[in-house]
Amino acid sequence: MSPTMDNCVIVYDGDCPFCARYVKMVRLRDALGPVRLINARESDDPQVLRVIDAGFDLNDGMAMIDGTGIWHGADVVHRMALMTTPAGVFNRVNALIFRSPTLTRFLYPILRFGRNATLKLMGRRPISSDQ
Repeated sequence: MSPTMDNCVIVYDGDCPFCARYVKMVRLRDALGPVRLINARESDDPQVLRVIDAGFDLNDGMAMIDGTGIWHGADVVHRMALMTTPAGVFNRVNALIFRSPTLTRFLYPILRFGRNATLKLMGRRPISSDQ
């Protein structure tokens, strides 16, 4: 995977406190340059529809669109861990844990469960798939 991708886009759930903080804390812009962050709940951006039309459910995970395709869920977390800079404790820990695709696929359902439980406790509705 190339760390010099053009037009990298992350589509995430802006109502999820974990997702919103994660995309801001992972220093992708430091490593890749411009990265568009799109809150799927507040945007009518065509990239949100592109992700949904590709068959990905944004309630099951964020999406990354780059020069090689559309990535979703655990694959996004893994790719982001490989692409970020080693600056900061968060990025070093993130890379240590999620650089392994096997460990990421094991942990991701646990993280998703925590996300969904938190959103339910906060009274948030699922992201609409008919953007």
